[in-house]
Amino acid sequence: MLAALLDLLLPPRCAGCGAPGAPACPGCTALLRAPALRPPEPAPPGLPECWSAARYAGPARRMILAYKERGRTALAPVLAGCLAEVVAAALGGRPAPVALVPVPSARAAVRRRGHDPMGVLATRAAALLRERGVPAVVVRALRPARRVADQAGLTAAERAANLAGALEARAPRGRWPAGLSAVPVDDIVTTGATLAEASRALRAAGARVAFAATLAATSRRRPARHARPAAVAREGDA
Repeated sequence: MLAALLDLLLPPRCAGCGAPGAPACPGCTALLRAPALRPPEPAPPGLPECWSAARYAGPARRMILAYKERGRTALAPVLAGCLAEVVAAALGGRPAPVALVPVPSARAAVRRRGHDPMGVLATRAAALLRERGVPAVVVRALRPARRVADQAGLTAAERAANLAGALEARAPRGRWPAGLSAVPVDDIVTTGATLAEASRALRAAGARVAFAATLAATSRRRPARHARPAAVAREGDA
């Protein structure tokens, strides 16, 4: 709340580099507009193709943390634009119908932050995609099924075990619409355990998971393959 108020009262500074003039300067914004396949290595079972806007480092990392953890909600339009670019790149220029499905935050985290970071970004990104001719909607199909331990410090195997069965999905009106591919979206991919679990839950609800989209990917991965002229990525490619 305080950070959002300061954004209104004080001259804005870039959350990535501190330059005055805007919440995100053109240079730092450009660093978050490099959509590519950036899967974790090794990828957990069930993880679809995993696309991200940037590496989770430097200005990109600072901007995401400022938005998610420090109340810099003025960054939402910029980050939503980056998320929309990721989805568009994964679609390869084809306007295939997609449902952006935000990975839910714990209720305690939403209360602490005072906002729902990925829910807001998914809604804004879907609107931007529709402006570009992509039939995109937001479906908040995922919800926690049980409590999980803090992921910090856990190995990839421990994260996978911690998250197994942690999410459940409900299809809109009880049945997933035919022809509408699901795209789970999150802020960061590290081991891929969260997105693999989200994809499992969506498939159990009858959805076809096209790919996953995130703002950033940690450096623990193999070299990225850049956008290729394809339609919706095949389920389970990564």
